[in-house]
Amino acid sequence: MHYIQPRPSSIVAALYTARDLEVDVAILHGPSGCSFKHARLLEEDGLRVLTTSLADNEFIFGGQTVLERVLKDAEKDFSPKRMAVVGTCVSMIIGEDLRAAIDSSGITTPTIGIDVHAGFRENIQGVIAALEPAAEAGWISADELERQKQLLAAANEVERLRGAASKPYIEPSRGDLKHLAARRLLDLARSGKKGVAVMNAKKETAYMFADELIALHDACPDADITYVANLESRGLPKVRTDAANVLAGMRERGLDPELLGALDEYGANGDAVGERLREIKPDFAFLVGVPHAVPQEYTAGIETISVTNGPRQVAPLKDLGHAMVVVEVDLHPKTLGVRSIVESEFGAVLRSVAEEE
Repeated sequence: MHYIQPRPSSIVAALYTARDLEVDVAILHGPSGCSFKHARLLEEDGLRVLTTSLADNEFIFGGQTVLERVLKDAEKDFSPKRMAVVGTCVSMIIGEDLRAAIDSSGITTPTIGIDVHAGFRENIQGVIAALEPAAEAGWISADELERQKQLLAAANEVERLRGAASKPYIEPSRGDLKHLAARRLLDLARSGKKGVAVMNAKKETAYMFADELIALHDACPDADITYVANLESRGLPKVRTDAANVLAGMRERGLDPELLGALDEYGANGDAVGERLREIKPDFAFLVGVPHAVPQEYTAGIETISVTNGPRQVAPLKDLGHAMVVVEVDLHPKTLGVRSIVESEFGAVLRSVAEEE
């Protein structure tokens, strides 16, 4: 499909994957402005992002000497345990050999070269470009590499079938008003009907999506609701740590959910969540995180209220028959750099409405 709406960059995907691999310093080999916003956000999450700041002269004559210098300076100034050199469109076009620059620099820090650019239609190519050299370096096992590739394919398929990549262009939307969705959810929970609240979240977004389940439990502690969360311990190092942190935080707040899937399995978890819905046979469902991972066949006949952080995800979720869709617009920036659960906007509204009634 030829998209006419902006799509995630494979360069940025490679940077996030470097972070998940517990890289301390990532060096973007390209112009200073390449991926600036996400580079800045990732520094809030503990990944120091540097750039070789290539200019028009290096576009013509190459930038290996510059890269070698930045590698040496990074090792000297930051004493990292792991580094990664991340390619850009410029480094690809001029044919830079990232591995050769790493080897010639004389550094001793374990460092991988990630040959990537923004010309891929699907950003999962950036993740794979980071994982393959990580496996070669022994940072992850061959089995984990294969597992990650399968999960990426599943996530990509979900987006293509039911997500923001399902059409060439999707109008962004803020979704339903949060106070109206909160009132309806509370009415359902307090009616005595059977419900299911599921968090199927992507990686660090769980730090906020978990709060929405906690808020519902706080407001209706005695309601007939089964809570489910994808917090099993699997995946890359940071992903496992995040799952442990979120689960501990939920338990500290009095909610001990069933565990179903891991934080990197959000795209492959839809059928498992759907089968659990069939077992429980709820009257209503509250799905947060990546709700469109659950095929429509499983939510048919169930009044479903969902929460996403993607404005382009509202229309596809409505097409799936979800009664109400809420958007946490600022979720991702607010979950970078955190190590404990943070309050969500919908969770705050849910608590406020519950107190008023």
